[in-house]
Amino acid sequence: MPDFQSFSFRNHKALVRVDFNVPLDEHFQITDDTRMRAAVPTIQKIRQDGGAVILMSHLGRPKKGPEDKYSLRHLVGHLSELLGTRVEFSEDCVGDVALQKAKALQPGEVLLLENLRFHPEEEKGDAVFAQQLAQLGDVYVNDAFGTAHRAHASTAVIAQFFPPDRKMFGLLMEAEVKNAERVLHHAEKPFVAVLGGAKVSDKIGIITNLLPRVNGLVIGGGMAYTFLKAQGQEIGKSLCETDKLELAADILQKARKQGVEVYLPVDSVVAPQVAADAPTQVVDHDHFPVDQMGLDIGPQTIEKYKQAILQAKTILWNGPMGVFELSPFQRGTQAIAEAVVQATQAGAFSLVGGGDSVAALHQFGLEDKVSYVSTGGGALLEYFEGRVLPGIAAIRESQKV
Repeated sequence: MPDFQSFSFRNHKALVRVDFNVPLDEHFQITDDTRMRAAVPTIQKIRQDGGAVILMSHLGRPKKGPEDKYSLRHLVGHLSELLGTRVEFSEDCVGDVALQKAKALQPGEVLLLENLRFHPEEEKGDAVFAQQLAQLGDVYVNDAFGTAHRAHASTAVIAQFFPPDRKMFGLLMEAEVKNAERVLHHAEKPFVAVLGGAKVSDKIGIITNLLPRVNGLVIGGGMAYTFLKAQGQEIGKSLCETDKLELAADILQKARKQGVEVYLPVDSVVAPQVAADAPTQVVDHDHFPVDQMGLDIGPQTIEKYKQAILQAKTILWNGPMGVFELSPFQRGTQAIAEAVVQATQAGAFSLVGGGDSVAALHQFGLEDKVSYVSTGGGALLEYFEGRVLPGIAAIRESQKV
């Protein structure tokens, strides 16, 4: 596999899979361009080398073919601003129109193809569709880590139509893979994983795969109450997956056997319902009211978790500590974010991934104060579950995917 940085794209037409699945408001204005900005260095390196860039992406989940609200043409203006050049647009991603526009591209020019998912063949991983896409360029660059866990035509199948020296990761994909591998396979100890979110069932794979690797497991969010219930504690009306109680107990037992310290909340910010104006109180878990639900970790828990994070040399954070979108329940998540930043400043390596954790960093203005912020939500989760990601395997392995 060629090294992107040292590869010369001069006179090449690079077909680049990016992840431009960005949120749009009702006026089709982009509300968060993080994913677009993340792809800029890859695009600019190709242009500066004297290559032409053909960008392909999906947007949203169109179900019945082309839908205007999912058209990538809504991104052209902003992308042109980000790149400082006019971006051409193709009304389809395959066929004569796309072929002609790709053929006409001159060195340094950029073409954005229409939404890949307007064709059902994309998500089906159709080889004929992948081959049609492959005809548009002579070098394939995958820079879409956020879709690396999908065996789609443009993310995995397409790679077989390019020789080994003409397919590679872009700068973003390289960085994502390098940083994820550092945490999973080369973590400096103590290694602490901070996991939050609503459900234990969403994190079973990652917990199971991390247990033999971590020294500490810090658990917050709604999923914490399933673990507490599994220990026989009263949790009131808090979120609980009753069908996962046995599993939670099993995870805690395995952690003990493997010498992994599991940190669970000892107090919570509770309210009768999830609402910004709901009356709140901090309760010790020895006296949990039956008519209240835990919506954030309490001050004692914050201090306990902070100490665990500050003694770590490697930190993985995936998932918030509470309903941080509502101000009465954001203190726990903010405190954890600040602790991760403090540990990073003291020399720890910190990787933050997952949509909610990244959103929290943005909300608190801390995204540039951790070691690495991943753009891949589901892809990162599957990577840390130990799964082979098709988008990575397709580039690294010469055989067909």
